[in-house]
Amino acid sequence: MSLSNLTVFMPSVLTLTGIPGLESVQCWIGIPFCAMYLIGVIGNALLLVIIRSERSLHQPMYIFLAMLGATDIVLATSIMPKMLGVFWFHLPDINFDCCLFQMWLIHTFQGVESGILLAMALDRYVAICYPLRHATIFTTQLVTQLGAVVTLRAAILVAPCLVLIKCRFQFYHTTVISHSYCEHMAIVKLAAGNIRVNKIYGLFVAFTVAGFDLTFITLSYIQIFITVFNLPQKEARLKTFNTCIAHICVFLQFYLLAFFSFFSHRFGSHIFPWIHILFSSFYLLVPPFLNPLIYGMKTDQIRVSMVKIWRSS
Repeated sequence: MSLSNLTVFMPSVLTLTGIPGLESVQCWIGIPFCAMYLIGVIGNALLLVIIRSERSLHQPMYIFLAMLGATDIVLATSIMPKMLGVFWFHLPDINFDCCLFQMWLIHTFQGVESGILLAMALDRYVAICYPLRHATIFTTQLVTQLGAVVTLRAAILVAPCLVLIKCRFQFYHTTVISHSYCEHMAIVKLAAGNIRVNKIYGLFVAFTVAGFDLTFITLSYIQIFITVFNLPQKEARLKTFNTCIAHICVFLQFYLLAFFSFFSHRFGSHIFPWIHILFSSFYLLVPPFLNPLIYGMKTDQIRVSMVKIWRSS
């Protein structure tokens, strides 16, 4: 039997199954997902408005927070409309090139978010360990350059994933993606061919971005903790440490969800597929949902600015 009779040649349309094993309740699962998405988009958009309108917030810490909010909006919006289309309106088909573009958006902005968290950690490190030099080091120009670098780094590293899929694979075992969005390995596993190169490059990108960022975030906070605990007054230690609490919460929930999703996919072959899908969906939806809530509750300047805008309106 020829290869063309066993496989599909260059499919133009792929089919998303949603959450395999939970198809009968996907419509109900879509309700909390949609709620998280709407709260995340509104919350991050409100943060952007507050930071832009309040001149007192035009500082590196809040500019990085605005970048994080914009990244979260793009990240959540890249998956939710299509996911809800699958869950609620039974629209599982997606154009192959659109699927690749969604994959690129997802993994690129995951890398951008990781890079912004690193930039925020470095900002806190300089502000706490070298407070007199913070204003001269973290200038507006440096903040802009860091934002451009982390964006270009992620976009350039993820782009070869598209090229490897588009150029290496012509035949596919199936056009059905057992996922609720176009994730890199979910697409690669459809191909009828040697996927080893694609898997290795995907792992390389993940470990290059997350490994590099996580290492320097950890080193930054080790030095921050050493500096804080060496302060002579307890009140000064608490006040200084409080400026980092929101970032630590955001950093922990982002990387813990990333590790749970990664290890459940790579080493959880005995786990039900729907658990894999839910973990990976939470990884993309929970940070945009929680980040504005964490910063809104833990950052006094943002709360004060929010009250001022509310009263003036």
